[in-house]
Order: sequence, then C-alpha cells, then structure tokens
Amino acid sequence: MITVFGSINMDLIANTERLPTPGETVPGTSFATAAGGKGANQALAARRAGSSVRMAGAVGKDGFAAEALSLLDEAGTDLSLVRHVDGPTGTALILVAAPAKT
Repeated sequence: MITVFGSINMDLIANTERLPTPGETVPGTSFATAAGGKGANQALAARRAGSSVRMAGAVGKDGFAAEALSLLDEAGTDLSLVRHVDGPTGTALILVAAPAKT
C-alpha cells in the first residue's frame, strides 16, 4: 500500500480577461472550485493507476472539508489517517487569464 502524506485543499479558480497588477481588482468571467492539494493529487493519481492508497493529511471543520475529500473517497482511497482539525480547510487561489489576443 502507498501512503501519501500531504496537503488536502480546495482550489478556488477564477477566470479573468487578464491578470491584475499589484493592488488592482479585475472582474472575473467565471468561477469554479475543485478538490486539490499536492498530496491529495498524488494520492488520487496513484489510486487511479490501480494502487492501494492511504492518504494522511488534514482538513478543517468547515464547508470545504467534504468536497476536498470527495474525489479521494469516490476513488476508494483509505482516508483513515485524515484528521478533521479546528480551523479552515486549506485553499489555493488560482487566477487563469484568457489567452492573449493576436
């Protein structure tokens, strides 16, 4: 069995026409969330490749916890070493700029 020690996050993904300069606000064109985290992504990839996988990490006791664990759980990853801790689940803020116009 493979045991992965690492982060379990929720990715908050906003698409914009362009990336903002420091201190600037730009409007978003769309928004999505996705389960992520380097450790969780590695565990999910190993599980989808057919390995038995155990994930060791932590999520908060908040609204993102279940969603952050959902793909791992659906794939059959052993989550017995995942702890639910006081505080928020980790997040990653991702801005995606539209392709440059030529």
